[in-house]
Amino acid sequence: MSSALEQMRAGQRYNINDPQLVEIRDTTRDRTALYNQLPRREREQQRKLLALIFGQIGEDVHMEKSIHIDYGINTRIGSHVFINFNFTLLDCAPVSIGNHVFIGPNVQLYTAHHPLDATTRKQHIGFAEPINIGNDVWIGGNCVILPGVNIGDGAVIGAGSVVTKDIPSNSIAVGNPCRVQKSCPSS
Repeated sequence: MSSALEQMRAGQRYNINDPQLVEIRDTTRDRTALYNQLPRREREQQRKLLALIFGQIGEDVHMEKSIHIDYGINTRIGSHVFINFNFTLLDCAPVSIGNHVFIGPNVQLYTAHHPLDATTRKQHIGFAEPINIGNDVWIGGNCVILPGVNIGDGAVIGAGSVVTKDIPSNSIAVGNPCRVQKSCPSS
């Protein structure tokens, strides 16, 4: 039988309150609390904490405070990434953030689902779908990215958007729900 962690990562239904999962979340939240309290100039210590929080993190990753991370270990972040203030990441399923990605303030990435029926919800059963953000993506402030979404390379997501479906590469998408408006201009 697979563990709750394996079930969660595979998109299967799992017990949200499994002791191993609770321990991972507690450890991650302790580390993010430390990160959020570090003085701005403690860049080396910030980098070390980010390396402990995330499954993989590239070079030249900058995260403004505060960050709110569920698991961390399920997330891979590329190089040359800037994440602005008040980032929230519920990474029950794998999350991939590519290289040269800009993420605006108050952006939220949610991989987690909860059952629609109250009886199952009361049993603390969850399931999750991965989020993939390609290279050279810009996500404007106050965006919400929902479970199972893929954002293609070079895409721009307008501020305040709620992304419920995949966004193709090199497109500009905005709204609630987020929809493609046009192609990105060529460089």
